[in-house]
Amino acid sequence: MVRVGCIVTMLTLLVCARSATAAPAHDNAGIDAAAASRFAALALKCLHQEYPNHISHTLDGDVDVRAPHELTPAFYGCLDWHSDVHGHWLLVRLLRLVPDAPFAVAARAEIARSLTPANVAGEVVYMRQADRASFERPYGLAWLLQLCAELRQWQDPQAQQWLAALQPLESEVATRLKNYLPKLRYPIRIGEHDQTAFALGLIWDWAGIAGDAQMRSALADAARRFYALDRACPLTYEPSGEDFLSPCLAEADFMRRVLDRAAFGKWLSAFLPGIPAKASAGAGPSWLTPAVVTDRSDPKLAHIDGLNLSRAWMLEGIAHALAPGDGRIAALSASARLHRDAAVPAVTGEHYEGGHWLGTYAVYLTTGAGLH
Repeated sequence: MVRVGCIVTMLTLLVCARSATAAPAHDNAGIDAAAASRFAALALKCLHQEYPNHISHTLDGDVDVRAPHELTPAFYGCLDWHSDVHGHWLLVRLLRLVPDAPFAVAARAEIARSLTPANVAGEVVYMRQADRASFERPYGLAWLLQLCAELRQWQDPQAQQWLAALQPLESEVATRLKNYLPKLRYPIRIGEHDQTAFALGLIWDWAGIAGDAQMRSALADAARRFYALDRACPLTYEPSGEDFLSPCLAEADFMRRVLDRAAFGKWLSAFLPGIPAKASAGAGPSWLTPAVVTDRSDPKLAHIDGLNLSRAWMLEGIAHALAPGDGRIAALSASARLHRDAAVPAVTGEHYEGGHWLGTYAVYLTTGAGLH
């Protein structure tokens, strides 16, 4: 069992790492079978669909003008690298939780097509180019580690083959992040891919499963530097028009992983003082309500569906971390239900703009992936 030491801030805030071997509270096959099939179909449709493709790629010369499957041979579908990575995570998680699902054979075949030693070696070569130091950092890198974490928890022979194939890339990504975090002086507080807090939460969970005490220590240090003294986060300013992550809720969702229960409850009181203390005081529509999606065919406006999904799981995570009997749990849980009910039915795949990635967010929410 790995356990990171406590850190004391200027205000004597105690930052204690939770047990690295804590089991997810919702690791079960409770997801609705029809919903699981619907979400799996979204990933299966795009995992190896190369075009349309939106790549973030630096060209050093004509030789770098190549097709996506040549540049990143394991993860080239689903419009962009990070969506393809977490599309693989979606299928691995559903296979682990519902191994006899109707889509299992197809999902195994598609994952096996991607996660070969040769394909992963190509990914490592691509990532190690000198001008790609910031490639997919931090969002895509965090999802790569989350994919590895899911495989690490699945004692299936084929899954262990996939994990072995991924380990060179997993090691490269972990090393990059460990080198990056001490140099990052300021957190990134936006509602899209570059946000720090959300990625750090995914990486924290991976580090516990992988038993990486060095990463846990680096993350705890980042929590102290970036967030320990934060107060009165302006939740009423959210969302920005193209957010798929809440800056305020994602920070709290990360800190509930790092702090022990008592310290987190105290920190949350200062950070989000507006959470109603009783359900009757604002747990319904008058508090944090789902954001409105105006055009699901627009790739940026479709982000709002992702915001509602990620808000739902973050609200659940924050409530989960509070002490039993804390009056704020009712309001947090009620808002989470509103967001869940608004967002999950909208994950249909009608438009590729959302269909290539929203299934992952729906699976993360409905299977309680971030709850420990």
